Amino acid sequence: MTSHTLTVGFDLDMTLIDSRPGIKAAFLALSAETGTFVDADLAITRLGPPLEQELRHWFPEDEIQEMADRYREIYVTHAIEPSLAMAGAGDAVAAVRAHGGRAIVVTAKYEPNAKLHLTHLGIEADAVIGSLWAEAKAEALREYGAAVYVGDHTGDVRGARTAGALSVAVATGPCDAAELRAAGADVVLAGLDEFPAWLDAYAAGGSGS
Repeated sequence: MTSHTLTVGFDLDMTLIDSRPGIKAAFLALSAETGTFVDADLAITRLGPPLEQELRHWFPEDEIQEMADRYREIYVTHAIEPSLAMAGAGDAVAAVRAHGGRAIVVTAKYEPNAKLHLTHLGIEADAVIGSLWAEAKAEALREYGAAVYVGDHTGDVRGARTAGALSVAVATGPCDAAELRAAGADVVLAGLDEFPAWLDAYAAGGSGS
């Protein structure tokens, strides 16, 4: 799916939304239900990779798929309501639209739950593609012809670079600005509140960096 329309991809967790309160609540509920200790405070410091990767810290391999399925069910009840939009998230999406562009969300999160978050927070994406992490995000970015991908993790930088998209990183997640630059981010912003001005410069033909 290629287009001359400006398409900007956004990651979800810690880029568009602060899902830490919700994810913590979901992990605590899973822990209570299974009787297996999960350090939810630790888990929310390393958001980005697929859920199964985190579950492997707490459950044996032969239970991972069952626990992942159950977590995603619990998530609907426990995680949507407490999770908040990141500062500047709505304005960042609106900035893409102001330039006649499309805003898509490409995330490792289970797609139905990602859509629930966006609906709850009133963030309207032109497409939401879930269950893609790091380099695999390039599949969706290429399909939609994304010129820019915005994320908070070094995995997001790798996804953008694999897709041939400009990597715009926001230092609002588990990776700091130095890590994001070292991973190859083209642009590093403190947060999404800086994105509209950057996009104006980019659309005007400036480097925006």
